[in-house]
Amino acid sequence: MKNTLKLALLVLFLLAAAGTMAQQPAAATAASQAQKVEAFLRYYFALGAEVQITVSTPTELGTSGILEVPIEVKSAEGSDKIKMYLTKDGRYLLRGEISDLTTDPLAENIAKMQTANAPVLGDPKAPITLVEYSDFECPVCRNLHDALRGLLPNYPQVKVIFKDFPIDAIHPWARTAALAGRCAYQQNPKAFWKIYDLLYDNQDLISAATAWDKMLDLAGRAGLNTDTFKSCMASPQAAAEVDASLANGQLLDVRATPTVFVNGRRAASADPHTIQQYIDFELAQIKAGKSAPKK
Repeated sequence: MKNTLKLALLVLFLLAAAGTMAQQPAAATAASQAQKVEAFLRYYFALGAEVQITVSTPTELGTSGILEVPIEVKSAEGSDKIKMYLTKDGRYLLRGEISDLTTDPLAENIAKMQTANAPVLGDPKAPITLVEYSDFECPVCRNLHDALRGLLPNYPQVKVIFKDFPIDAIHPWARTAALAGRCAYQQNPKAFWKIYDLLYDNQDLISAATAWDKMLDLAGRAGLNTDTFKSCMASPQAAAEVDASLANGQLLDVRATPTVFVNGRRAASADPHTIQQYIDFELAQIKAGKSAPKK
């Protein structure tokens, strides 16, 4: 968790930078703008060669005069991707999120989610959908699991969809566990949720050295055919499904686990109180006969 905290702090420092870049010529090229952004960040935060900063070519958001600047940060602790914004004259570097008031951001999030082949807990027709991007080795994900275990029985109007997002750089057996979940789902969709509970309940007993054997043990406890399960774990299909889930999370700018969406609304840090607030809000909207505005 210390390594995770170091990387998180580095990213937060970068996101805290607000528009004080030195004045630059208005005609600066996109490439030179990217170079100056990197130079500024290195200078301002005293980042040495051990930290790799890749600033992609800035692109304008419509005709707004604001350029979106994708930035990737890599260090020994791992990597992360963030977005900052630059005024077209290259003078001001901006932090935070930019929202387009002419679109529905929740609908856009939902449209990006690929849930057709994902495990579902609860009534498939439930009006509120909670999509969880998670990592079975992540301690905070386990805390969320425990919180949802107490919360969800009070909300039959909610269904949960699980999406794999193993962070290999800091969780060495997370991918093995993700494969186990996929293979449980392939054998018996309902068995996935048994594996889901067993993985989080036994998280402290699993290590990178014991993960493979432990997955087979949990599969047996979940009532699965262990021979079929073992073959699936080594199959390219299971690996491809985990990779596809990861890619889908990245499309939604998922950078940490757990990340939760409630009817498309992102719950920062997957805080259980925030999740409950979002659920209650959606229920109130349903009771009032309202829905999110559609643009």
